[in-house]
Amino acid sequence: MLAIALASSPAQNTRPDTTHVHEHLQKGETYLKANDRSAAAQEFNAVLALDPRNAEAYANLGTISFLEHDYRAAARNCRKAVEIRPALAQAQALLGISEKRLGDPAARASLEQAFPKLKDKQLRLHTGLELAQLYEEAGDSGATAAVMKTLVDLDADNVDVLFMAQRVYAELADDTLNKLALLAPGSARMQQVIAERLVNEGDLKNAIEHYKLALQLDPHLSGVHFELAEAILQSSPGDAAAEEEAQKQLETALAVDGDSAKTECEFASIALLRSQPDQALAHYKQAFQLDPNEVQAQLGLAKFALNDNPQEAVKYLKMAVQSDPLNGSVHYQLAQAYRRLQMPDMARKEAKLFEEIKKAKDQVQALYHQMNRNVKPEAVPPDKEEVIDHAQ
Repeated sequence: MLAIALASSPAQNTRPDTTHVHEHLQKGETYLKANDRSAAAQEFNAVLALDPRNAEAYANLGTISFLEHDYRAAARNCRKAVEIRPALAQAQALLGISEKRLGDPAARASLEQAFPKLKDKQLRLHTGLELAQLYEEAGDSGATAAVMKTLVDLDADNVDVLFMAQRVYAELADDTLNKLALLAPGSARMQQVIAERLVNEGDLKNAIEHYKLALQLDPHLSGVHFELAEAILQSSPGDAAAEEEAQKQLETALAVDGDSAKTECEFASIALLRSQPDQALAHYKQAFQLDPNEVQAQLGLAKFALNDNPQEAVKYLKMAVQSDPLNGSVHYQLAQAYRRLQMPDMARKEAKLFEEIKKAKDQVQALYHQMNRNVKPEAVPPDKEEVIDHAQ
């Protein structure tokens, strides 16, 4: 139930029967908190009999009507409250939601006025979703996305918010892609988009071809050399020719885009494939220096420290947990590190988290499969069973 009873304040001394007004307001709010709406309404009506311009009484009567789904009465009472005291954001919000239920075009303006001012989290979420729906119906994708970003920041675990956000962002992505296809169907960026879509679908072979087409059209296209290198490495693990080609693309990426933590981590990956641990460690150190929050750099440094200095590995892995709490590989390696430090309870805890995250991601994979989508599975170290056995 949406409980949003408004706090009352003593009536001004210029009003008649100030004491009785205040008493009725307090009684009404007490009844409202106890969910005795009938008794509460009697008290608020008694207030209006003594003070016909009492905004709190109108607002609370509007709340009661809203909770009873009498949106016409709710709109009437909340509108009166806002006319008397425009600062009543909760009444403004209920007015907008009620107007929306009644098909009143004034709803958008009412919700726009209320949304930025609301302090109550649940009412702000409710109001934001209503406003986002109005923007969506009007075809204003930019305004819809802006509201949804605010709501996601407010409550990132709210199922209704997440549902609406993914739909809005997907529609916005489709709209911009359609516009790009119309304006520049033969452009390098269009080829890059096609390649990225193919990567997401698991079709690395054709993705590589489109990345190469993009670079034929624009050899200096930002970001493409790095993405092409990633796709090449993923498509042909263990292939020396692929490693060499990916190395060249990364070197070109350095020239075109400058150095970055992600580029250094890819260099490290190639060095490890070539059994060059010293070079790999140097690249991970450079990546960490460029961006201490880069998870792959943190994981790489932790792996190198694991055998000789597990305490240092724990330091990097705790940083990785902060950067990416749902990365199962991080918890897996923490289990290893704690096992080497003779901390079996912590090792069991991290092993359990690893299994829970893996199970959750398997469920997500199954859902995506139902939608005919592919997601890249998280790499699981080959000696997983050994770690879990020792952690138990």
